[in-house]
Amino acid sequence: MLTPDRIREAPKALLHDHLDGGLRPSTIVDLAGEYGYDGLPTRDPDDLSAWIRRGADRKSLELYLETFAHTVGVMQERDAIVRVAAECAEDLAADGVVYAEVRYAPELSTERGLTLDEVVDANLEGFKLGAARAAESGRAIVMTMLVTAMRQAARSVEVAECAVRWRDAGVVGFDVAGPEKGYPPTRYLDAFEYIRRENFHITIHAGESFGLPSIWEALQFAGAERLGHGVRIVDDITTRSDGSVELGRLAAFVRDRRIPLEMCPTSNVHTGAAASVREHPIDLLRRLRYRVTVNTDNRLMSGVTLSSEFEALDEAFGIGLGEMEWLTINALKSAFAPFDERLRLINEVVKPGYAHLRAEQSRVAG
Repeated sequence: MLTPDRIREAPKALLHDHLDGGLRPSTIVDLAGEYGYDGLPTRDPDDLSAWIRRGADRKSLELYLETFAHTVGVMQERDAIVRVAAECAEDLAADGVVYAEVRYAPELSTERGLTLDEVVDANLEGFKLGAARAAESGRAIVMTMLVTAMRQAARSVEVAECAVRWRDAGVVGFDVAGPEKGYPPTRYLDAFEYIRRENFHITIHAGESFGLPSIWEALQFAGAERLGHGVRIVDDITTRSDGSVELGRLAAFVRDRRIPLEMCPTSNVHTGAAASVREHPIDLLRRLRYRVTVNTDNRLMSGVTLSSEFEALDEAFGIGLGEMEWLTINALKSAFAPFDERLRLINEVVKPGYAHLRAEQSRVAG
């Protein structure tokens, strides 16, 4: 089995992480006091962390999303967003992440007068500050942003236009998130069509709490290049009693087209999309060689890091360094960063990093 230290040292890439799902509990308490947010259930950081994690682990996506009221509640001022984004970059770099696409819905931070553009600007400023601090400590990280529109709101075109305005400053794509049931991707076709006309990138939360129709619409109507979660694709895969596997039309299409699946194992357990990590569809999907990637979703709510997710997968399935490298390269191949940047990270950071770890492992074993 991989050791926690070796997993943390290994270079990793992250495609599905929510800014408002990864705040430090102490920062929430600080910002609540500084900006007059009085909705917290407790002012003790440890108790707050435990409260949020208990609240998120209720086997329902809708209930899981309720815990975000407190993180978003303290992200209504520019300086607060800058601080949260900078700490996000530092925390990810400290965990061995070398490339990250962190998503946020700017419309969530407009309650006190910030515009969508001002929110995105603050987010990107924080990423620059945090990445610079990480580099000073010897942990280089490339931080990018996915601009998200919320399904239950009616601002998707406005948010899509905002995403495109910031495409040359660190925004690499557009996302739609929030409750799947009752909010199919087809409700936001104008936004998706605009993004496609602008030759920009689309990832969509699909196939988490809702099934195959959500995935099909995301791909065939909305033009998603990646699927946020996508765990329910297993509903179109039949495993026979003799161990052989038959793929349905949609499952075969997803695999054949190498459509990336942004899988978040622990979060999926908490929202009820999977019974446990050991029973998570990622095991079958990785063995069938889908374009699987490993992600955190919400580090605070689920109490995870990217390293802890890999540790859980190694404990459940014995993935080892080889498959960990494969999953990381999957993520970088699927990233929305320019091709040259992805190639640089794979060839100059990831492959040498894993080669070093394998050599070290062999030396210790010998």
